[in-house]
Amino acid sequence: MATGITLESFLDTKEKKLAFFQNMVLVAMADRYIDDAESDFLLSIGEQLDLSEEDTLPITDNLSSLTFIIPEEGLLKTLELQALVMMVLQDGEVEEREYNLCLEYTRRIGFSKDILDELITKLSNRQS
Repeated sequence: MATGITLESFLDTKEKKLAFFQNMVLVAMADRYIDDAESDFLLSIGEQLDLSEEDTLPITDNLSSLTFIIPEEGLLKTLELQALVMMVLQDGEVEEREYNLCLEYTRRIGFSKDILDELITKLSNRQS
């Protein structure tokens, strides 16, 4: 990002990193299938956050009982929403279950559906 703000600067504890990664996995699994692009994106995020397979195993082993973990910091909420939308766009289509999960997250952080839709449009145009 041009501003020099990175996720890593906000995700300064293992707990925050795992919460972020869990949210990403929840969206990736919304359609009950992770394609190669989504898998690569998750692996890239895990590597950037310096998470090991051992760190993330409890997340993947307990998917059915997990829910979003909402960050406390306002800017991190926005950055995380952007990352979740990027996950949704990895396979080139916005699947309904993925969209609905992003909408749930969007509402839980106090944003409107319009903001989510604008972000999806903006980020999908960048990937084109």
